Amino acid sequence: MSPQSAHPEDVIWAALPVPAILVDSEDRIASVNPAAEGFFLSSAKALQGTPIWDKLTVDAPLEEAFERARSAGTPLFVNDVDVGTGDRAPLHCNLQIAPVQQLPGQMLFLISPRELAGRMTQSHSVKSAAKSAIGMAEMLAHEIKNPLAGITGAAQLLSMNLTPEDLELTDLIVNESRRIVKLLEQVEQFGNLSEPDFRPVNVHDVLDRARRSALLGFGAHMKIVEDYDPSLPPAFGDPDQLLQVMQNLLKNAAEAAGKDGGTIRLHTYYEHSFRLRRADGQSESLPLQIEIIDDGPGLPPHIADDIFDPFVSGRENGTGLGLALTAKIISDHNGWISVDSVPGRTVFKISLPRAPKKSKTAEEKA
Repeated sequence: MSPQSAHPEDVIWAALPVPAILVDSEDRIASVNPAAEGFFLSSAKALQGTPIWDKLTVDAPLEEAFERARSAGTPLFVNDVDVGTGDRAPLHCNLQIAPVQQLPGQMLFLISPRELAGRMTQSHSVKSAAKSAIGMAEMLAHEIKNPLAGITGAAQLLSMNLTPEDLELTDLIVNESRRIVKLLEQVEQFGNLSEPDFRPVNVHDVLDRARRSALLGFGAHMKIVEDYDPSLPPAFGDPDQLLQVMQNLLKNAAEAAGKDGGTIRLHTYYEHSFRLRRADGQSESLPLQIEIIDDGPGLPPHIADDIFDPFVSGRENGTGLGLALTAKIISDHNGWISVDSVPGRTVFKISLPRAPKKSKTAEEKA
């Protein structure tokens, strides 16, 4: 059916930016829109006829209130609840349920993830936050590093004539000065990141390089499991910058697990209905999904919403630049990164555009 001959209701249904589910009089899923397919990680055909409460988990006593709303023909609003599917970590959502007047007994569910509005303008917010926070630091970095070098040298000269007790003080000066220099170098790296060299990229090759690197170093105490979609087409991006992203996320997961270790799962899949609406109103398809899932303690609640901002860190001595750099790279790739975290399960999800069919592969460019 051509766009001109499509019914307006069908067009509106497909264009809804939030998951929408039509439930029949027997509490079975009658229809879902494309956003709901993405939410359930399942097709409309597979979901149709499934009992709604088998697929939708809501952290609230909802079924009795739902039946009352259906009997009375009134809408039901449930705010600030965790909504999940059993196949993904719950999201903090607002849930709206309303009767469909033209279809007796049928109810419409609208699921609105609360973080969605903030995340959908991520490309703009990441870049503006980076410019404001990093721009000033870049200007000061050189001026700060010079006197730090003098302080470090003076402390080392003083240490030559000190007693062992006083050496602790000069060692502290030297170590802290070096730590600040290292932080400033990371700030400079953040600001000097070059534009991506776009080409078709096999994300499984990138993940495998990151996995092997992790197992030989910072992730030697971890178990890393591959769960790949073998039919995944190439992404469009810079393989070296994407490798840096994967290494940052694997390192975060390994460090969060602590010395006892844990399991990291690398999961890829294709989600044809995933589209990102940007701040300028443009919509872009990002069908390639990469998830890095760990069974660690989860993100501290007080920083979970700001974890991609510069200088926000959950570790005592963390610089807070690793995830900010990761978000900047994904933003420069016209992609999207998000995180869902509860104790025992943290999922960093990256969504990337598919490579144009006529683009040269990395091997052909080389």
